[in-house]
Amino acid sequence: MGVKLRIVNRLLILNCLVFAFSCSEKIEREVKEVKPNVLFILVDDLGLKDLSVTGSSFYETPNVDSIAKDGMEFTQGYAASRVCSPSRASIMTGKFTARHGITDWIGAKTGTAWREHGRHDQLLPAEYVHALPKEDISIAEAFKVNGYRTFFSGKWHLGDKGNYPEDHGFDINVAGWDKGSPMGGYFSPWNNPKLPIKKDGENLSMRLARETADFIGQNKDVPFFAFLSFYAVHGPIQTTQPKWKKYRDKAHKQGIAKEGYEMERVLPIRTVQDNPIYAGLVESMDDAVGVVLESLKTNGVADNTIVVFTSDNGGVASGDAFSTSNLPLRGGKGYQWEGGIREPFFIKVPWLAIKSKKSDFPVTGADFFPTLLDLAQLEQLPDQHKDGVSLKPILEGKTLNLERPLYWHYPHYGNQGGNPSSIIRLGDWKLIHYWENDFEELYNLREDPSEQNNVIGQHKKVAQKLSSQLLNWLKEVGARLPEKDKEYNANLAAKRHQNMVKEKMPALEKQRMDFLSEDFQPNADWWGSMITED
Repeated sequence: MGVKLRIVNRLLILNCLVFAFSCSEKIEREVKEVKPNVLFILVDDLGLKDLSVTGSSFYETPNVDSIAKDGMEFTQGYAASRVCSPSRASIMTGKFTARHGITDWIGAKTGTAWREHGRHDQLLPAEYVHALPKEDISIAEAFKVNGYRTFFSGKWHLGDKGNYPEDHGFDINVAGWDKGSPMGGYFSPWNNPKLPIKKDGENLSMRLARETADFIGQNKDVPFFAFLSFYAVHGPIQTTQPKWKKYRDKAHKQGIAKEGYEMERVLPIRTVQDNPIYAGLVESMDDAVGVVLESLKTNGVADNTIVVFTSDNGGVASGDAFSTSNLPLRGGKGYQWEGGIREPFFIKVPWLAIKSKKSDFPVTGADFFPTLLDLAQLEQLPDQHKDGVSLKPILEGKTLNLERPLYWHYPHYGNQGGNPSSIIRLGDWKLIHYWENDFEELYNLREDPSEQNNVIGQHKKVAQKLSSQLLNWLKEVGARLPEKDKEYNANLAAKRHQNMVKEKMPALEKQRMDFLSEDFQPNADWWGSMITED
C-alpha cells in the first residue's frame, strides 16, 4: 500500500506540475499577445526648431523633449506637405499628396477664384480633393478592425460633415470638425460644435489633453489608438499674461536683435525667435503633452504604449502670424524649402532597447501607417499605405537598406509666400520643379542643408535624372497641375511686391517690438484667459 500511495502521490505531483507549466505557458503566451497601445500626438504648424530638444534656446518644451530622449529622433523627418490638410491626409492614408489628391488646405481657393485675393500671380492653382477619400482605409480603421478602441481629439480639417473623424474609423471624436484654426481662440468660450464649453477661460490645448487623458483612463484595460491633434500652435497666437512676461523677460535677457525680418522672394520672413506670445503658446502645448504622458503612467500603460510626436508642416515664419524662425533651415510653412516640410519626428517604443537615439534616414508622414501596424504586429496593407515604409527595423537598431524617393506636390500658392512646385528627394539630393516657368533648383542637403546654393549647373545629369523621375511619377499618379492665368499683370505683381518691402516689413518690425515692450497688453483680459495659469 505504501508503494502504491507513493506512485499515486507522484502522479498527482506530476499532474500538478504539468498543469502549472501549461498555465505558466498560457500566461506567458497571453502576455506576449497583449496588443500595444498607440498615442499619436500631432501639433499644428510646429517648426523643426520650435523645441528645445531640436535646438531652440528660446522655447521651453521639457515634456516633448522627453519623448525624443526616451525614444528615437528621426533627424531627417518630413511632413508630407508644406500645409496642413494634405499632410494630415498622408498620415491617415499612408500615401503621398499627389496620390490621395488633397494637395492644399481644405477651403483654399482654386482656378479663377484665386484672383479674388488680389495677389496678381502667374498661375491659377489646381483643383484638389476636398475630403479624406472614403475608399481609403484610414489608419484608425486599420486599428479598429483589429480590436482597438479609437479616439480623436482636436484639429481634423479633412472634410465637412459626413467626413469627420467618426466617419473614418474613430469611435470617439472630441473637437474635430472642418475648421483648421481655433475658432474663437485658445481660451473658452470658443466656437467649436464638437467641444462643449465647461468654463470660461479654459485653455484649449489643456482641454484636449484632459479629454485624451480621460479616454486613456477609461480604456486602460483594452488596446487603444488615441490621436491627439492640437490646434496649437496655429494662429491666432495667444497666451496668458504670466507666460508672455516670462518669455518677454527671457528675450530681453538674451538680447533683442535690431532687426527680426528679411525679405524672402514674396513676403518678409522672420529671422529670430523672440516672440513671447508664440513662446507662451508653445509652452502651453508642452504643458498639455505632459498631462497626457502622466496619464499613461498613472494608468499603468506607459510601458505598453507607443508614443509618436510630429507636426504637419513647418513653423510659420511668413504670413499668418509671422510667429517663429526656422533658421538655419530656409523658409517655413507654405514654402518649398526645408523650413516648410522638415519636422520634429519622434517615435518612442518603451520595450525596445534603442542603442542609437537618432537616425538620419529620410522619413515622411506616410511612414507612420505601416510602422505602427508593424510595431503592433498587425497585418500590413500594402495596397493602402503605398508610399510609406515600416521604420521598425531602424527602431530595432537595424539598417534599412533602402534608397527610396520622397515626393511632394503643391500646385498652389501658399498664403505664406511659397510657389507652386513639386519636389523629389533621393539620397542627399533635392530637386524642386517650379510650375510658373519650369525653373528647377538642385540642392545637396548634406553639404547645404540651408539650401543657399543651387548647384544644378554643376550637376546637370543628376538634375535631369531627378527631374525625369519626378515628372514621370506625377504623371503616373494623375497629379493635377496649375494653369497659366491669362489675366496676369506683371506690373501689378511688382507693385504688390514693393508694398511688402516698403510697408509690410516696417509694420512687422514695429509689431515685434510692441510684443516685447513692458506695457504690452492685447486686451483687458488677455484673450479671455481668465484663469492665471492652466
